[in-house]
Amino acid sequence: MTQVFVDIGSNINREENICACVEQLRIDFPDVRFSNLYESKSEGFDGDDFINMSAVFTTVLSFAELLAYLKALEEKQKRTRDGFKFASRTMDVDILLFGDEILKPDKDVPRAEILKYPFVLFPLAEIAADMIHPELGKTIGELASESELDRNKIWPVELSCL
Repeated sequence: MTQVFVDIGSNINREENICACVEQLRIDFPDVRFSNLYESKSEGFDGDDFINMSAVFTTVLSFAELLAYLKALEEKQKRTRDGFKFASRTMDVDILLFGDEILKPDKDVPRAEILKYPFVLFPLAEIAADMIHPELGKTIGELASESELDRNKIWPVELSCL
């Protein structure tokens, strides 16, 4: 079993799409736990505000199998891939940590966005405070407390499904 941490985000039909993702993860990974939800301005483009959260669960799936599962989950929520990294999306689920594996340079795991964006780091720290970042040798909690990312760029929100 591998412990996996993912980031979940949406800025199109946010409540509907995030709640659908939460429900499916609860069915497929009964041990799933979620961080609080946070809203933030879109990053890198002009678009509606995002809601993001982190989730943790264990799985017997390989990295490739999990990636395929998550892409199917995104597509179920009508995710389109137009080639633009920074664009509005119905659903975005990214693997942040896959156990203690370092899969770079082939795959971005541990995901570089952990250290780049407050909407990734701070929700992750809520559920992974004691998890050691495989590349940096510090806990996620330490990285969050030492980070110069602006916590004021995210604010808590609530959804009916959590």
